[in-house]
Amino acid sequence: MSVEVVTRYKEADEILRQPSLRQALYEEGAILMKDVLVNLFGEEHAQRRHLAQKLFRRDYFRNYERNIFPQTIQETLRPFVEAGGGDLSDFGYRVLMNLTADASGIDRPLRTPQETATLLRMIRSFSKAATLGQLTVGDKGAIRKEIVDTLEEFDAAFFSPSEARRRALLDAVDRGEIAETALPRDLLTILMRNEDKIDLPRDKMLKETAYFLFVGALSTTHALTHALHHVFTWRAEQPQDEPLLMHEPWFLQRCIWESLRLHPPTPELSRRLTCPVHVKSRQEALDADQLLVDMFKVNQDPAMFGPEAGRFDPHRADPPQGWLYGITFGLGTHACLGRILVAGTPIKRDSDLAEAEYGNMYLVIRALLDHGARPDPDRPAEMDTSNTRRNWLTYPFLLDRG
Repeated sequence: MSVEVVTRYKEADEILRQPSLRQALYEEGAILMKDVLVNLFGEEHAQRRHLAQKLFRRDYFRNYERNIFPQTIQETLRPFVEAGGGDLSDFGYRVLMNLTADASGIDRPLRTPQETATLLRMIRSFSKAATLGQLTVGDKGAIRKEIVDTLEEFDAAFFSPSEARRRALLDAVDRGEIAETALPRDLLTILMRNEDKIDLPRDKMLKETAYFLFVGALSTTHALTHALHHVFTWRAEQPQDEPLLMHEPWFLQRCIWESLRLHPPTPELSRRLTCPVHVKSRQEALDADQLLVDMFKVNQDPAMFGPEAGRFDPHRADPPQGWLYGITFGLGTHACLGRILVAGTPIKRDSDLAEAEYGNMYLVIRALLDHGARPDPDRPAEMDTSNTRRNWLTYPFLLDRG
């Protein structure tokens, strides 16, 4: 099989926008990933993505950011403040789990520590499906069995009850007992409302919901930890920027976007060609069996991000093309639907902050910094060496109590 690696930003931009390319990144984790949106192709992908886009609209983002997520942050943060700190990985999963559960359509009726711990364990298990292709340590067969077992447990404990509640509500709408607007606004409800219009048997619905549940918590938790590490380091090395960091939203957003550029959620994007592809940046057609977009090299292309593109610098000039975070959220038909929810929209020095869309990473980091977040000097952070994704395994931090 012939494989071609793409390392230049402009070329990656053109290639990823080609609709004839098939997703090839998650083949190792097919036990969960095979039938989910990110892995679909052609008309089936277009139909499923159209349904998902009914959820991820601007009014949904704005309502969640302004009316729901701030309360979630404070509720999750409270025990960490009382304890004087914790671990960023644990905190990130906890604060983002509620968001992803709400968006996915998974009810949490008990809201107990035990229920939270159970769902967190399941999310961590599901997330292994997305990283099997980059695994360097561990038994892939045992991990696949763990995922299957967890999916069955998830079905019984969370999916089936959530499905039953929504089925009853949908039936009530059909009988005219409640209005359509009374339905939950989440992925599972949308899928169930449209299951007769596309090929969507229950097992696919189960896997799609499990995928949406873990993908936001997994990737955003890692991104959150990377961003805070850069903020902590920059604050220590550039103390003159402390006022900007603490009081200027545009600057904190640039710190976050710069970190997102340097730490994409996966080291490469893999695509299979279904036919030769022509792009403007090449004279000859691309006809390799597989294309690998090197996310680190593309996001650090000096032609787009300057001669020191590999260095964290929130004062970096905007690139001549695209966003400061590069192609971290993907491009084309497989671009991340939740990009605005995670990263917001551009905030400038003169932006009207009443209309600003900050993104959940900004809101979480702002809350942590306001409570004095800083690295724990007595407990060094540890990098995860089990795969090639270069994420933090643990990152102990301190907070001001009170």
